[in-house]
Amino acid sequence: MATHRFFQPMKWWQKLTRREWTIAAASLSILIFTLTFISHSHRFSINSTPPADDLVPFTPLSNAQKKSAFCLDGSVPGYHLQKGFGSGTDKWVILVEGGGWCNSIKTCSVRQTTKLGSSKFMEPDVFHGILGSDPSLNPDFFEWNKVKIRYCDGGSFTGHPESEFKNGTGLFFRGQLIWEAIMNELLSLGLSNAKQALLSGCSAGGLATLIHCDDFREMLPKDANVKCLSDAGFFLNEKDIAGIPTFERFYEDVVNLQGAAKSLKKDCTSRLEPYKCFFPEEFISNIKTPVFLVNPGYDFWQIQNILIPDSSDPHGSWLRCKLNITNCNSKQLEVLEDFRKSLLRKLEGFQQNPEGGMFIISCFAHCQTWMTGTWHASYSPKINNKTIAEAVGEWYFNRKAAKYIDCPFPCNPTCSHFSLT
Repeated sequence: MATHRFFQPMKWWQKLTRREWTIAAASLSILIFTLTFISHSHRFSINSTPPADDLVPFTPLSNAQKKSAFCLDGSVPGYHLQKGFGSGTDKWVILVEGGGWCNSIKTCSVRQTTKLGSSKFMEPDVFHGILGSDPSLNPDFFEWNKVKIRYCDGGSFTGHPESEFKNGTGLFFRGQLIWEAIMNELLSLGLSNAKQALLSGCSAGGLATLIHCDDFREMLPKDANVKCLSDAGFFLNEKDIAGIPTFERFYEDVVNLQGAAKSLKKDCTSRLEPYKCFFPEEFISNIKTPVFLVNPGYDFWQIQNILIPDSSDPHGSWLRCKLNITNCNSKQLEVLEDFRKSLLRKLEGFQQNPEGGMFIISCFAHCQTWMTGTWHASYSPKINNKTIAEAVGEWYFNRKAAKYIDCPFPCNPTCSHFSLT
């Protein structure tokens, strides 16, 4: 059985294009990076005893059949839940998992054989970063009810089943139904009585957080303090170095394939083509709920897939640079800096929002809130001597304005620049 499981995926793996190989390599490197930063949590007691084990079981969605909410392969989606303790029993922090998107029958079929498209491959998880239970590593949210929503629809929880018939495949595009079903189940487990709640997400989960932020607010009591945190979810609509809108076309394929338009902001889709409303720059000003943005100025995933996809660099002259920013020459760094400046320009309006917060650090990184090492540790990256956790705490609890924008690379000595080599 073990041998069969190992060799079976190789059949589709060998068929991957250069672009799909790059994304797969990036995913593997993220895993390695995560393991590098993970640290063991200490047990700590305040008023009551915190959970004894950070290994949190996967909970299949109990109402999946009733709600017709299924992963890409038709399996039952789910989440991980760790109950709050002490003063955190009526407080909730939810993390929406990331993992890119699929934009074709082929790429969605590939995901069916992984945990990004099937719950058959989902196992117990260990909570760290914003979901950690150690007050020294997660000072503001360690006691809260903590939920990690698993991502298996390939469309940032926006897919609709009507598109399945149009495409005539065995794939299930049920992201919106998964979102609604998981929220309903969490509400029945105590979320409906929350006094404080923070919806967060990483990468594609960060995009989902922005898309569903106001809906999340509407589900909870009017007097609850409800806010949203998007980590590496502000994807830019920029042409690649060859002047081609590669990523815009990719998003167009995702939205059309999954029938995602109905999940997107109506005040955006009324004036633009729906796929353009998958880009946060087009709808963030319409989000009514307070939002905090965590984004690296040099997001390696965006650099590799938006700015310098393989198709834009046929001779591989950018390969060493886009895998490790310290390998970039002066001209390449100018291009990366222009990309960072584009991010800052598109955030100028958001920066004026008194309820918004931001942490734009000049590290070569991607998601940062779900790992202890980049969330809040002695060696975490900082802006003005503040970790991401400290900045988020300032913003969520209204301690002070929290808009942190770093100076350009390589000015920040606290960065641990990610290396994909």
